[in-house]
Amino acid sequence: MRIEHLYRYPVKGLSAEALEQVEVAAGGALPWDRSFALAQGDAGFDPAAPQWLKKTNFMCLMANARIARLKAQFDPAHGVLTIRAPDGDEIAERPLEVAGRAKLAAWLAGFLAEEARGTPVFHHVPGHVFGDQKTPVVSLINLASIADLEARLGEPRHRLRFRANVYFSGTPALSELDWVGRELLVGGTRLRVTKRTVRCPATQVNPETAARDANPVLELHRFYGHADLGIHAEVIEGGRMATGDAIELV
Repeated sequence: MRIEHLYRYPVKGLSAEALEQVEVAAGGALPWDRSFALAQGDAGFDPAAPQWLKKTNFMCLMANARIARLKAQFDPAHGVLTIRAPDGDEIAERPLEVAGRAKLAAWLAGFLAEEARGTPVFHHVPGHVFGDQKTPVVSLINLASIADLEARLGEPRHRLRFRANVYFSGTPALSELDWVGRELLVGGTRLRVTKRTVRCPATQVNPETAARDANPVLELHRFYGHADLGIHAEVIEGGRMATGDAIELV
């Protein structure tokens, strides 16, 4: 098996950034993955005592399909986050600074319009991951599993609907669903598979058009009897992973 694609998603709910390689620490997610989030005004998220909250407390694809039209890019070297709207409007600010986060919050609230609740707040809390899981994980998807679903449907499903970090090849479709509790050597890292990824309505949103033009949850149930596609894994030994690196099931 091998890594075919690597992605991080710096802002919860916004677009992917393709990576060639990354250094991952034990117990962590990919660096800058889900490091930023726009909390709705009624979320009650406290950055002084950060706790995991359900995605509906934040700007997210499940509730805010229009955000798929935004393209986000974070430059860690300069600490600048750039977000571009389809009409050419854009903002470039420093999300590690209070003033930058305030400007990003106002810009995103304006884009959300009536979907913004109260006064949204843009957050970054060092060490906190705004993921869908309560602990930091790396998400992986077998490209053969997506291809099997597409073959049964007779039409494509863009891989980024499923927002994984690692897309890999070299094993039969859905075989990864049986790896829970097993360990993987992924490049120079060691991971432990913690659970299957249960898909949610966010996958309805086409990442290229922002249209809710499919229902992968129902499609998965129809063909496989469950809504699982992909796996989550915790990093138990940190190191480097890169596109083209081997993946070995221990």
